[in-house]
Amino acid sequence: MHRTNFLVREPLLDPKQRVVGYELSWQQASSGAASPLEALESLVGFVAGQVVDEDDGWLLRDKILFLEAVPAMLSTDALHALPPERTVLSIKAAELAHPDTMAAVQGLRAGGVGILLREADLARIGSRLPTMASYVEMRFSGADVATQARTYAGLKQTTVGMIARPVSNWADFDACAALGLNAFVGKLHLTPRPSTDTKGLNPAQTIIMQLMQMVRQNADIAQLEAVLKRDATLSYKLLRFINSAGFGAGREVQSLRQALTLLGYQPLYRWLTLLLATASTSGYSPVLLETAVVRGRLAELLAQSALGKSEAENVFVAGMFSLLDRLLGIPMQEVLANIQLSEDVVAALLTRGGKYGPYLALAEACELNSDLVASLAATLKLSPLDVNKAHLSALAWAQNVSA
Repeated sequence: MHRTNFLVREPLLDPKQRVVGYELSWQQASSGAASPLEALESLVGFVAGQVVDEDDGWLLRDKILFLEAVPAMLSTDALHALPPERTVLSIKAAELAHPDTMAAVQGLRAGGVGILLREADLARIGSRLPTMASYVEMRFSGADVATQARTYAGLKQTTVGMIARPVSNWADFDACAALGLNAFVGKLHLTPRPSTDTKGLNPAQTIIMQLMQMVRQNADIAQLEAVLKRDATLSYKLLRFINSAGFGAGREVQSLRQALTLLGYQPLYRWLTLLLATASTSGYSPVLLETAVVRGRLAELLAQSALGKSEAENVFVAGMFSLLDRLLGIPMQEVLANIQLSEDVVAALLTRGGKYGPYLALAEACELNSDLVASLAATLKLSPLDVNKAHLSALAWAQNVSA
């Protein structure tokens, strides 16, 4: 199915808006759909092939993968390709009435695989819940989410995580978090969160913006070094980055001038783009930053074949900056007034137009269960396999980004 269907991802957030894992599924096919078992086995096999490395292991680091399951899948060999401690299968509570299904669930749990119980009657299950599941899904209906959350919290088992769905606004999110619900599924992070924090650029962001402008103008290394020396934290971060295993300088770099020379202008600009987002204090949430990184990297990977590596770097900047208004807590027009960007990047950010806009739009569509994914991919002559491989590669890459 990875050649015909597109991956859909939804982040699971903890009460501090950190991403604890991703729920992955195939977008519904319009015709010729595979059986639920075939679809799930295909999903597990494809995901494992992309994010489990023979040498480096689980490329999604601390993230947990949530997959919807059917009873027939519980004994499939495909599951052995995923690390059990990072895998959670969600199944309807009614399915556990069958002894074979219950036995399969208990076997998986004994092997370290997590089980998320859906449509569970907690009042009826009571103390048996910890023997059946490691997580239980809480579904909210109607407007009084806080009251419903209090009811769920009263049934909370200390050994069973409670996952809320859907939580549609930030007030409900805060109410549920305060009552001890463990995780939240959905797209809430893509809607602005009201904030009383001071908006605008903080001192660190101001210096980063200045450096980005200087890089675009090909300023001398000595001039860049002079600005960097004004911020000890920024200087430290650059030296830490250049000496990291990921950069691979081969020897310890101790001077800023040497670091700037080794890094080069285009990689420096890319690093500053990431740093600008992580230096945010207004309107900041960890999930928003991770979404920006995934979006930027995915847009870049989607563009590489058609536009080439150098142009794709600009698509990465557009993707990262597409959430910068939220990360900085200021309107996009104000963001753009503070930094000089190419016309193509500006067009992508404002209208999803120009040369880069369609790739950014496709990366955004991958965050939603939307028919736009197929139509945008077709316009860009990208196959589902192209998009799906880039999607998982971007997720893995985002776990290793440290500005």
